[in-house]
Amino acid sequence: MGRTNSILSDMLIAIDGPAGAGKSTVARALAARLGLTYLDSGAMYRCVALAAIRSGTALDDADALAALARGLEIAPDADRALLDGEDVTEAIREPEVSAAASRVSVHQEVRDAMVERQRALLDSGGYVVEGRDIGTVVSPGAPLKIFLTASPAERARRRAAETDQPLERVRAAQASRDARDRRRQHGALRRAEDSTEIDTTGLAVDQVVDRIVAMARERGLVAR
Repeated sequence: MGRTNSILSDMLIAIDGPAGAGKSTVARALAARLGLTYLDSGAMYRCVALAAIRSGTALDDADALAALARGLEIAPDADRALLDGEDVTEAIREPEVSAAASRVSVHQEVRDAMVERQRALLDSGGYVVEGRDIGTVVSPGAPLKIFLTASPAERARRRAAETDQPLERVRAAQASRDARDRRRQHGALRRAEDSTEIDTTGLAVDQVVDRIVAMARERGLVAR
């Protein structure tokens, strides 16, 4: 389908959900459909994690990680992630970095630094942003909030296909990360009360995007 025009200039769609629910794929496709900018908030935490690994900063040292995060030049966009001018799009998807990002993101000091940056970007409007706490912490006033989910088996299958790792290893890592994300003190993964949940199990990307665009139209955010 082609791009949908006549959107509000300050349009913001927040998409949250666990790993493997389809957030990135759906958010990218939705942004393209609506002519909005896509922002992967998780890539920013991955950049901090990569920088921590490279610098030898301890992943449990909140103050050191926060100082590191504030000093980094992070430029995420629709197609790549830049860290201090270096294209780290592939590097931040390595399993070691993924695991480190989950540990780095539990620290309030790090989250404060990243949320401040995310809000500064989103203030200009015109974004589809995905993550785990966009609708609850980063932008609770977003006019449209979506919480994507999928069955554990489907999520694991998608992640295994994406990372080329054994399915059982992905399932174990997924269960561990889900538990950590939901019980962490700061920015815990949870559905915003005013968000709409969409189970993407068995749905094509276009089907999910169509549903979200329909909701945006119903709310007057996109011209009919």
